[in-house]
Amino acid sequence: MADTVLYEVSDGLATITLNRPEAMNALNIAAKTALRDAAEAAAADPAVRAVLLTSAGDRAFCVGQDLKEHVGLLLQDQESGANATMTTVRDHYNPIVRALTGMDKPVIAAVNGVAAGAGFGFALAADYRIVADTASFNTSFAGVALTADSGMSWTLPRLIGQSRASDLLLFPRNLTAQEAYELGIANRLVPAAELPSEALKLARKLAEGPTVAYAALKASMAYGADHSLDEALDKEDELQTLAGASEDHTIAVRAFLAKERPKYLGR
Repeated sequence: MADTVLYEVSDGLATITLNRPEAMNALNIAAKTALRDAAEAAAADPAVRAVLLTSAGDRAFCVGQDLKEHVGLLLQDQESGANATMTTVRDHYNPIVRALTGMDKPVIAAVNGVAAGAGFGFALAADYRIVADTASFNTSFAGVALTADSGMSWTLPRLIGQSRASDLLLFPRNLTAQEAYELGIANRLVPAAELPSEALKLARKLAEGPTVAYAALKASMAYGADHSLDEALDKEDELQTLAGASEDHTIAVRAFLAKERPKYLGR
């Protein structure tokens, strides 16, 4: 992976770190490509049982598109008559969001600072967001005459409702960490100094947990978001049968009866 994004797998946990702190982890082409490749690698690796998405520095999780690079590419497009710059949604953002939301393992985003634009979108694509009390969120898109991308048109209304999502998208502003928590964007708030250790603790707990059950939970919630109750009940039946046949379910039941803590295998 390029050094704009760091990728490490240890004891079932893949840690993906945006690594452009000097640019507030803005997404240039190199970073977008590396993040896409890291997310897809984590999704495809059977040894990975959970993913921690985080970033270097203490100012920003990710401020979205690198506008300095972006404006240069736009000028090149205007001179050439091409529209190559805007293919980044198709080539980078969409694959990243699909990998994060679609992988059969849980993803935690540790939001340490500003999460804006696509950075906000990638945090929303995670299954769980642990957020520093100094962090902030901003949709940003309308502020630079763009529409939502990075999945935000789908994720944000489902988290906070259509009305509140419309407000934040049409009138971009900084949401404090506390506001994000009250709206349901942040799952947990922690003091900024404790974020790295608390995020790692949560991520390791998931990496040691019942992976098949977590995958089924992700699948059932995604399915239930846009299907009828009857269809969701049938999907629950299908996925519960799958989870019930896992080795981890047997381990859990035996541990419960023996009054012991289960040691899951992730299968």
